[in-house]
Amino acid sequence: MKSNKHSSTSHRSGNLTRQRYRVFFAITLIALSSACNNTEPTPAAALPVVEVTEVLQQDVPIWQEWIGSLDGMVNAQILAQVSGYLIKQHYQEGQIVKKGQLLYEIDPKVFQANLDGARSSLARQQAVLITARLDLERVKRLLPERAVSVRDRDNAVGRAASAEAEVLTAKAAVESAQLQLGFTKITSPIDGVAGISKAQLGNLVGPGSANAELTTISQLDPIKAYIPISEQEYLQLARNKQSKNQHDDQPLELVLADGSVYPHPGKFFFADREVNIKTGTIQVAILFPNPGNLLRPGQYARVRALIRHKPAALLVPQRAVGEMQGRHLVAVVKPDNIVELRPVKAAEVIGRLWVIDEGLHPGERVIVEGIQKVRPGTTVDPKPYAEAAATGER
Repeated sequence: MKSNKHSSTSHRSGNLTRQRYRVFFAITLIALSSACNNTEPTPAAALPVVEVTEVLQQDVPIWQEWIGSLDGMVNAQILAQVSGYLIKQHYQEGQIVKKGQLLYEIDPKVFQANLDGARSSLARQQAVLITARLDLERVKRLLPERAVSVRDRDNAVGRAASAEAEVLTAKAAVESAQLQLGFTKITSPIDGVAGISKAQLGNLVGPGSANAELTTISQLDPIKAYIPISEQEYLQLARNKQSKNQHDDQPLELVLADGSVYPHPGKFFFADREVNIKTGTIQVAILFPNPGNLLRPGQYARVRALIRHKPAALLVPQRAVGEMQGRHLVAVVKPDNIVELRPVKAAEVIGRLWVIDEGLHPGERVIVEGIQKVRPGTTVDPKPYAEAAATGER
């Protein structure tokens, strides 16, 4: 009896386990089915946005440029030639002064005293000379009468000659004292613009002092631009001058620091005497008219000359051109918006644009902004270059 009861219990337990498994399996299938029905498709990744511009084609001028600096036609250093205390300044700094205009005064008391002393010494020596000449005349009158000897005459001649020499020395001392006194009034040697005073009133100025140089005056119209050119450019320039080539008279333009072009063209003035062996360049001076003294010494100077015109040149913004291992590369967006990295031959730079001689065609689109987001073969979302309208770059 016990055995049958145990067997019946085991059978009911097994049936219950199988029923629970079937229920769990059914619930799992229903859950999976529901999950599958509610699953939405994964959205595709957004395309990288880039800014593009079309390759522009137009005739462009080709310029050659040199970088240099401006300098006055004449730069006169105003020095104190005598030592003394500065008591007056008669000019206004930064203003135009005329030749001979009084600039400074040094205390003249000591120099006036020296001049007075030299004049006094001259007067004494002139009195001695008069006496010596009178003695000589008297000796000459008495010599025929044998009232004096030849020796007396010779001594009288010697005293007169010595007195004349002393007078000349005294006159030289007076002239020197007059010059020294004159140097206490310092005048401008040229017409020009006077610089900032390097000495203040009350300073001890003069040779050997810390204030030997007082100021500088520059003649600014015309003004010189010094530029270094290569030996090859110099040789071409020299040959043009010898053959009187028409390009020799080609006007030169000056581009100022703010990017504006100076309205007055310049012309070649001279070349330095030597080539710098360290840089292989030679200094050339260009003259520019400077009415109103707008240009000043020390200013940055970018001098350029129009060499030729390049017809139907292809232009892209400089920012669109990259460089890798000595090669210039441009990212081109093809009609299907796939990126192609293309090597190009870059030539001259015109403003913010780069002339491309090889590798591009008119109307092709190149990436200007966002090139770091893409690789060759990438599909992109191209947008017009935002800055093109403002800068003239398409």
